[in-house]
Amino acid sequence: MTAAKAVRRKRARTKIRPEQRRGEKSGLNRHWRSLFLDTLAETSNVSAAARAAGIDPSRAYKVRRAEPDFRAQWGVALLEGYDHLEMETLHRLRMGTGKDDPKFDTANALRLLALHRESAVRQRALRQEEDEDAILASLDAKIAAMAAREEEAMRLLASEGACTPRGSHAPD
Repeated sequence: MTAAKAVRRKRARTKIRPEQRRGEKSGLNRHWRSLFLDTLAETSNVSAAARAAGIDPSRAYKVRRAEPDFRAQWGVALLEGYDHLEMETLHRLRMGTGKDDPKFDTANALRLLALHRESAVRQRALRQEEDEDAILASLDAKIAAMAAREEEAMRLLASEGACTPRGSHAPD
Protein backbone atom coordinates (compact mmCIF):
# COMPACT_ATOMS: atom_id res chain seq x y z
CA MET A 1 0.00 0.00 0.00
CA THR A 2 1.39 3.42 -0.90
CA ALA A 3 1.83 6.15 1.69
CA ALA A 4 -0.86 8.26 0.01
CA LYS A 5 -3.37 5.41 0.24
CA ALA A 6 -2.53 4.92 3.91
CA VAL A 7 -3.15 8.62 4.62
CA ARG A 8 -6.46 8.56 2.72
CA ARG A 9 -7.54 5.41 4.56
CA LYS A 10 -6.61 6.94 7.93
CA ARG A 11 -8.55 10.12 7.15
CA ALA A 12 -11.56 8.09 6.01
CA ARG A 13 -11.79 6.64 9.53
CA THR A 14 -12.01 10.11 11.05
CA LYS A 15 -15.74 10.67 10.70
CA ILE A 16 -16.98 14.14 11.54
CA ARG A 17 -20.50 14.23 12.91
CA PRO A 18 -22.87 17.09 11.92
CA GLU A 19 -22.77 18.61 15.41
CA GLN A 20 -19.00 18.93 15.04
CA ARG A 21 -19.51 21.10 11.98
CA ARG A 22 -21.47 23.81 13.84
CA GLY A 23 -20.02 27.20 13.03
CA GLU A 24 -17.86 25.93 10.18
CA LYS A 25 -17.62 27.87 6.98
CA SER A 26 -19.45 26.32 4.07
CA GLY A 27 -17.04 24.83 1.57
CA LEU A 28 -14.47 23.96 4.22
CA ASN A 29 -10.89 24.25 2.98
CA ARG A 30 -9.40 20.77 3.14
CA HIS A 31 -6.10 22.32 4.18
CA TRP A 32 -7.51 23.72 7.41
CA ARG A 33 -4.89 21.89 9.49
CA SER A 34 -2.03 24.17 8.39
CA LEU A 35 -3.94 27.33 9.18
CA PHE A 36 -5.14 25.86 12.47
CA LEU A 37 -1.61 24.87 13.55
CA ASP A 38 -0.09 28.20 12.48
CA THR A 39 -2.71 30.13 14.42
CA LEU A 40 -2.33 27.81 17.41
CA ALA A 41 1.41 28.54 17.43
CA GLU A 42 0.71 32.28 17.30
CA THR A 43 -2.07 32.42 19.88
CA SER A 44 -1.85 29.25 22.02
CA ASN A 45 -5.64 29.35 21.80
CA VAL A 46 -7.53 26.38 20.32
CA SER A 47 -10.79 28.31 19.90
CA ALA A 48 -9.05 31.17 18.06
CA ALA A 49 -7.15 28.71 15.88
CA ALA A 50 -10.38 26.85 15.03
CA ARG A 51 -12.12 30.13 14.13
CA ALA A 52 -9.22 31.13 11.89
CA ALA A 53 -9.32 27.73 10.16
CA GLY A 54 -13.10 27.88 9.80
CA ILE A 55 -13.82 24.75 11.84
CA ASP A 56 -15.50 23.90 15.10
CA PRO A 57 -12.98 23.25 17.94
CA SER A 58 -14.48 19.79 18.52
CA ARG A 59 -13.38 18.81 15.01
CA ALA A 60 -9.77 19.74 15.81
CA TYR A 61 -9.89 17.75 19.06
CA LYS A 62 -11.36 14.72 17.28
CA VAL A 63 -8.68 14.77 14.59
CA ARG A 64 -6.02 15.17 17.29
CA ARG A 65 -7.31 12.03 19.02
CA ALA A 66 -7.50 10.07 15.77
CA GLU A 67 -4.25 11.06 14.05
CA PRO A 68 -0.90 10.71 15.85
CA ASP A 69 0.91 12.94 13.32
CA PHE A 70 -1.55 15.78 13.87
CA ARG A 71 -1.29 15.28 17.63
CA ALA A 72 2.52 15.64 17.39
CA GLN A 73 2.19 18.77 15.23
CA TRP A 74 -0.31 20.19 17.74
CA GLY A 75 2.23 19.67 20.54
CA VAL A 76 4.95 21.41 18.53
CA ALA A 77 2.61 24.34 17.79
CA LEU A 78 1.74 24.71 21.48
CA LEU A 79 5.42 24.59 22.37
CA GLU A 80 6.11 27.36 19.87
CA GLY A 81 3.13 29.30 21.22
CA TYR A 82 4.47 28.92 24.74
CA ASP A 83 7.81 30.34 23.62
CA HIS A 84 6.00 33.31 22.02
CA LEU A 85 4.01 33.95 25.20
CA GLU A 86 7.10 33.77 27.35
CA MET A 87 8.96 36.26 25.14
CA GLU A 88 5.98 38.62 24.99
CA THR A 89 5.59 38.55 28.77
CA LEU A 90 9.30 39.21 29.27
CA HIS A 91 9.07 42.11 26.83
CA ARG A 92 6.11 43.59 28.70
CA LEU A 93 7.87 43.16 32.04
CA ARG A 94 10.96 44.94 30.74
CA MET A 95 9.26 47.66 28.71
CA GLY A 96 6.00 48.07 30.61
CA THR A 97 2.51 47.82 29.21
CA GLY A 98 1.96 51.46 28.43
CA LYS A 99 -1.33 53.30 28.04
CA ASP A 100 -2.35 51.24 25.01
CA ASP A 101 -2.71 48.02 27.01
CA PRO A 102 -4.12 48.77 30.48
CA LYS A 103 -5.80 45.34 30.70
CA PHE A 104 -2.58 43.30 30.71
CA ASP A 105 -2.41 41.35 33.96
CA THR A 106 1.25 40.60 34.64
CA ALA A 107 0.60 38.42 37.69
CA ASN A 108 -1.90 36.31 35.76
CA ALA A 109 0.45 36.03 32.78
CA LEU A 110 3.26 34.76 35.02
CA ARG A 111 0.90 32.27 36.68
CA LEU A 112 -0.25 30.91 33.31
CA LEU A 113 3.32 30.65 32.06
CA ALA A 114 4.25 28.68 35.17
CA LEU A 115 1.33 26.31 34.54
CA HIS A 116 2.34 25.76 30.93
CA ARG A 117 6.04 25.36 31.69
CA GLU A 118 5.60 21.73 32.79
CA SER A 119 3.82 20.72 29.59
CA ALA A 120 6.41 22.58 27.51
CA VAL A 121 9.26 20.79 29.29
CA ARG A 122 7.49 17.46 28.73
CA GLN A 123 6.98 18.23 25.02
CA ARG A 124 10.64 19.24 24.58
CA ALA A 125 11.76 16.03 26.29
CA LEU A 126 9.57 13.95 23.94
CA ARG A 127 11.00 15.71 20.90
CA GLN A 128 14.55 15.23 22.14
CA GLU A 129 13.87 11.54 22.81
CA GLU A 130 12.46 11.12 19.29
CA ASP A 131 15.54 12.87 17.86
CA GLU A 132 17.86 10.62 19.86
CA ASP A 133 15.98 7.51 18.71
CA ALA A 134 16.25 8.63 15.08
CA ILE A 135 19.99 9.26 15.46
CA LEU A 136 20.55 5.86 17.06
CA ALA A 137 18.53 4.12 14.35
CA SER A 138 20.55 5.92 11.68
CA LEU A 139 23.83 4.91 13.31
CA ASP A 140 22.67 1.29 13.61
CA ALA A 141 21.75 1.27 9.91
CA LYS A 142 25.14 2.69 8.94
CA ILE A 143 27.00 0.13 11.06
CA ALA A 144 24.95 -2.70 9.54
CA ALA A 145 25.69 -1.41 6.03
CA MET A 146 29.41 -1.20 6.82
CA ALA A 147 29.40 -4.76 8.17
CA ALA A 148 27.58 -6.00 5.08
CA ARG A 149 30.13 -4.28 2.81
CA GLU A 150 33.00 -5.78 4.80
CA GLU A 151 31.45 -9.27 4.58
CA GLU A 152 30.98 -8.85 0.84
CA ALA A 153 34.59 -7.72 0.41
CA MET A 154 35.86 -10.68 2.45
CA ARG A 155 33.70 -13.06 0.40
CA LEU A 156 35.03 -11.65 -2.86
CA LEU A 157 38.62 -11.88 -1.66
CA ALA A 158 38.08 -15.44 -0.42
CA SER A 159 36.56 -16.48 -3.72
CA GLU A 160 39.66 -15.20 -5.51
CA GLY A 161 41.89 -17.12 -3.10
CA ALA A 162 43.67 -13.95 -2.06
CA CYS A 163 42.43 -13.95 1.51
CA THR A 164 43.93 -15.94 4.33
CA PRO A 165 42.30 -16.24 7.73
CA ARG A 166 43.45 -13.76 10.33
CA GLY A 167 46.27 -14.94 12.53
CA SER A 168 47.45 -17.55 10.06
CA HIS A 169 50.24 -17.17 7.62
CA ALA A 170 50.48 -18.41 4.09
CA PRO A 171 53.04 -21.19 3.65
CA ASP A 172 56.56 -20.02 2.72
